[in-house]
Amino acid sequence: MNIDEAVSLIRAIPDYPKPGILFQDITPLLGNGEAFTAVTDHFAQFARASTSIAGIEARGFIFASALANSMKTGFVPIRKAGKLPHAVFSQSYGLEYGTDILEIHVDAIPFAGEVLLIDDVLATGGTLDAAIQLVNRAGGSVYQILALLEIQALEGRARLAVKYPQIPVHSLVVS
Repeated sequence: MNIDEAVSLIRAIPDYPKPGILFQDITPLLGNGEAFTAVTDHFAQFARASTSIAGIEARGFIFASALANSMKTGFVPIRKAGKLPHAVFSQSYGLEYGTDILEIHVDAIPFAGEVLLIDDVLATGGTLDAAIQLVNRAGGSVYQILALLEIQALEGRARLAVKYPQIPVHSLVVS
């Protein structure tokens, strides 16, 4: 299956999780082994063998952990507040429909390593900005951002480019 066929399996759900939001449901893509593999293989083009791969809870975990496993490299979970059992760094951020907090273990990134950061959606850029700050605080450096979907009208890419011009962003689907 090619990448265009894979991403065509994503379905839009209107008014979820609240009125006015058009949620992009990736479960049909994930449920199709060929589609899931096509996305993971596409993302692998951006991975470096010596890096850690970080994923943002929850859907970013899916692609980041699958890619880390196939690359035989480490996976770094960036989780919502209160989910990690060890000492953490915390960072609050804004969403298009509220606010939240992300956390990372203080020792999640060994040896000040390079990190490939993956999330499912690039919207306002708030979640990815918080994740970059956490990776930096944990001693790492994000060298590339990958997103499955990008909502261009919310201008997240532009916000990230102003703050982090050295970090390229790649999105599979831009709407």
